[in-house]
Order: sequence, then structure tokens, then C-alpha cells
Amino acid sequence: MPQTTRAVENAPRKCMWEAWDANQHAHNLTDWSQEYDQFSQGGFYGRIDEVHLPEMQVFKEYTSHALGQQCNVWPDSLWLGIPVDERGCRINGHRVGEQDIMCQPGGHNFELVTPDAFGIYGLVVDRSWLARAAGEAARPLLDAGPERLTRLRLPRPTRQATTFLIERLLGMHDARFEPRVHQDILGLALQEILREETPNTECPPSYRHRRRVVDRVRAHLENGAALPVSLDELCRITHVSQRTLRYSFTSILGVSPIQFLRLTRLNRVRRHLCEPGVGTMVGQVAGDWGFYHLGQFSRDYRRLFGESPSATLARHRA
Repeated sequence: MPQTTRAVENAPRKCMWEAWDANQHAHNLTDWSQEYDQFSQGGFYGRIDEVHLPEMQVFKEYTSHALGQQCNVWPDSLWLGIPVDERGCRINGHRVGEQDIMCQPGGHNFELVTPDAFGIYGLVVDRSWLARAAGEAARPLLDAGPERLTRLRLPRPTRQATTFLIERLLGMHDARFEPRVHQDILGLALQEILREETPNTECPPSYRHRRRVVDRVRAHLENGAALPVSLDELCRITHVSQRTLRYSFTSILGVSPIQFLRLTRLNRVRRHLCEPGVGTMVGQVAGDWGFYHLGQFSRDYRRLFGESPSATLARHRA
């Protein structure tokens, strides 16, 4: 996934983005490199409310449908993600518990799987700013690798106080917007998080094996595998039984391996139709991703995205 270069922010900037396509929505979050696949059926809606302060980004994101998200935050930063509620979110295949927040360093790929009607607060800070603001208290997070940072346990009062501050900041009118004051307040909240957080390192013994199984299938798909791929062929590729294959996918991604392949292929077709060339045709793009029965493909596409593939192509050509 390509990485972005962080532009220096010298002034506050507030914005609100709306999107009716999951992958378009993925590109609306400023300075992130992301790719979203829609997992649940129906017309998508997403919204991002975002504020930029010097060396700090604050946002709240809402997505109407379940998604598989490939994410990469701007370099030299640290991201904290706080789900609005505790319903079925996964980061890198780990379930996010009711006492957990998420954390990852910038410039590093990570994966989220989120449910329908999902909300999340995001706070991204420049690493050098955090070091200056928090001193030695920031050192454990700044020195830790991505795996240790994945989930941090945080007492509910600290979590609620932080999300309250973010809500207040996002709801501020421009006339009352004093960036340094709000940056200092959020800095105090971050110092409280640094005092209270503990890494959640709970990991089932079979996690790494299950993760490798999923990654092998992904690599097979990315390397131009002949499509469609059968369950038996996936077992040969991953050297596991059908039972282990299914359990690996449902525990890491929350979907079966066959569902994953179908959803990934449909999302790839949609991505191509949203960026058409002069001669792009629905049948050709569908065939490129292993959909040879066009009637069934069109029904599956409409069921997942809430519109026909020809409607997607016509809208983006226009």
C-alpha cells in the first residue's frame, strides 16, 4: 500500500466528509493511505468529522456497513483509535474488548475489520510532539513495536473523558476555536492515557498460525491467481484442512474463506468500475476477476453494493 507524506500543519483546519462508496470514503481521511472493502449488503454511507491542529489530527468516523480496512497512518506519528462502542471490531485479527483502545505507529500497515453502524474516535499525534509534551512517560509507546501497541487497556473513566474532549473539539464553532488551548487540553488527556494504559497481550496459542493461513490466501489472490478458487485448492495452498481454513478466516476476519474471496473480488471489480478507462466494459472487468456468469455476477454485485455494475460505471464515466 502506498504511503503518504505528511504536510506540515501550521493552522487549524476543520472539515466534514461524506461518501456513498466505501473505498471513496477510505480516501477522505486526510494524510492516511487506506483501502476499504465492503463486507455487508446495501448502499454504503460514511462520514468523517476532522480537525487538524499543529502536529495533531483529531477525527470521528462513522461507517454504515461492515468493512475490511487496510490502513496506514502518516509517517512519524502515533494513532490512538477508540471505538464508540464495543461491537465486533478487530485489529490485525485480534478482537477489541470493551476496555481496549487501539494504537499503531505511523508508516506501518495494519488491518481493521469493523461491523455495521460503526463509529470510532481517532487521535493522531506527531511523535516528536508527544515526546516533548509527555517526556519519559511517552517512551514506552514511542519505543514499542506495532504488535505490542495493537490493543491498550484503559479504564473506562479515562476513555470516556478522552472521547468527551474529542466530541467537544469537533463540535466547536470556528469563532470559538483556539488551537493551542485545545491542543494543550488533549495533551493532558494523552498524558492521562500514558499513565493508565497497559498493553493487552492476550493472544490464543494458534493466532500466528491462523494469521499465516489468511495471509497465504491473500498473497495467492494478489499474485494473479486463476479465479475462481475452490475450497480444496485453498487447502492445498495453505497446507491445512477445510476445518482449520474456515476457523482461521472466521477468527481473523469474521467471514468464511469463500465469502472472503467473493467479497474481495466484487470489491476489486467495483474499484475498477469507479476508475474506468476509455474502453472499460463491465463484462471484461468481471471476467478479469473470475466472474464468468454475468447474470449471477450482476445479482451478487447489486445485492452487495445496492446498485448494478453498469450504474456504477455510468456514474463514474459521467
